[in-house]
Amino acid sequence: MIRRLCVFCGAQTGHDPEYAEVAREVARAIVTAGYGVVYGGGRIGLMGVLADAALEAGGDVIGVIPESLAVSEVAHSGLTTLHVVSSMHERKALMAELSGGFIALPGGFGTMDEFCEILTWRQLGLHDKPIGLLNALGYYDRLLELFDEMKNQGFVAERTRALFVEATTPGHLLERMGVERFER
Repeated sequence: MIRRLCVFCGAQTGHDPEYAEVAREVARAIVTAGYGVVYGGGRIGLMGVLADAALEAGGDVIGVIPESLAVSEVAHSGLTTLHVVSSMHERKALMAELSGGFIALPGGFGTMDEFCEILTWRQLGLHDKPIGLLNALGYYDRLLELFDEMKNQGFVAERTRALFVEATTPGHLLERMGVERFER
């Protein structure tokens, strides 16, 4: 079992400062559970908040960032390991390879792309790693309603809808994902 969790999150912090606090809580919960963090490699937005909090908590943090974003997202230079890759496709594949599970925090189109792709990979049987959606501050309420409507309208099977779990707090999400605590 890979003892690292991949976190997808925004390159922005959002308007509500509580989103940054949620990212810090997630980082601390992951490290406290004995896991390392894999993420998009930036030092800005929720990505930077997450990475800094995990490092401050004594965790290993691996960033994976494409060359094209290394400057615009200002690659984090203080990580345990930073992989600079050639494309977004390579980024997502390496993040998946390095991780034993996936968590999506609030974010924008990139976060949604990463979450939906890793969910689709699980649907297709390309992996069987746990996936969690942190619905902090009700951020994903409407998305969850859409997923339920997709199921209700016959476009998503019940078993497919159950391929990820959601929760409103980091601790409950890790518990629902089946993340066991490891001693570091």
